[in-house]
Amino acid sequence: MSKIVAITMGDPAGIGPEIIVKALQSEVLKNIHSVVVGSAEVLKKQLKMGLFTNVSINVIEQVSNAIFQPNIINVIDIKLDDIDSLKPGIIQPQAGDLAYHCVKKATELALSGEVSAIATAPLNKEALYSAGHMYPGHTELLAKLTDSKDVAMVLYTDSLKVIHVTTHVSLRKFLDTLNSERIEKVIKIADNFLKKIRIKHPRIAVAGVNPHAGEHGLFGDEEIKIVTPAIEKMRQYGIDAIGPCAPDTVFLQAHQGKFDIVVAMYHDQGHIPLKLLGFYDGVNIAAGLPFIRTSADHGTAYDIAWQGVAKPDSMIESIRLAELLSN
Repeated sequence: MSKIVAITMGDPAGIGPEIIVKALQSEVLKNIHSVVVGSAEVLKKQLKMGLFTNVSINVIEQVSNAIFQPNIINVIDIKLDDIDSLKPGIIQPQAGDLAYHCVKKATELALSGEVSAIATAPLNKEALYSAGHMYPGHTELLAKLTDSKDVAMVLYTDSLKVIHVTTHVSLRKFLDTLNSERIEKVIKIADNFLKKIRIKHPRIAVAGVNPHAGEHGLFGDEEIKIVTPAIEKMRQYGIDAIGPCAPDTVFLQAHQGKFDIVVAMYHDQGHIPLKLLGFYDGVNIAAGLPFIRTSADHGTAYDIAWQGVAKPDSMIESIRLAELLSN
């Protein structure tokens, strides 16, 4: 059976619907089979904006009903409460609720084997919360839906890959809760993930917490007490983990090919260098799930939603990678 990627719409008030339509008409994805999980009416509205005049929507109830032909977008329809009241660029509960149910349905399809991977368009955390779905983001939601205990966010480009010990928590909470066990788990997840994508002998750099990785305790002792013991333990298991590395240089070193991935300690430590080097083609991958899940590495971009100007590059790359990396 050929690989099939489920593409979730994300927040329909954001740029998700637009970049999905644009992505599915790109030459890069012409041979990739996919189904969109989202509102068929929202996609039809996008088409009425004149983005593509020769594209048709094929609403299906099951993946097996999909028609994989050029200019046909297969959609498993998740209906909005009131599509006429959907306001582009505005946080609203019905948009957050739709984003949640798209992910939930796609997860069911992946767990049942009907699709081989999931590529997710961006959702908005405030909209998600306003609908009563209290998850900081896709990674945490997918971990809950799949009952996965050890999951971490990977930001992926061809030249730089970053995995995170923590993501959507405050810096204060990060410092108060940082522990060796979590760092060990993330190093293991990184090693398994890289081997899964056919890197036989992963080289894993572990970033420090403090400036200059603490400078032997001069600027903080987290490296001495927490980070170094985790690295040493993982090396005993044969994992090629190196560090703690100075955070201000390690990402450049990885970009230049010295390391295959960097373990970042917190959200912005990893996101800033990755987005600087690969804002348009960076992909977010949830490592540690029972299936491959990728996502466009940007937000809902409410400020340009439904204006026809959003770039689909990261969405294209996330769909391409989802198909490439899946079994």
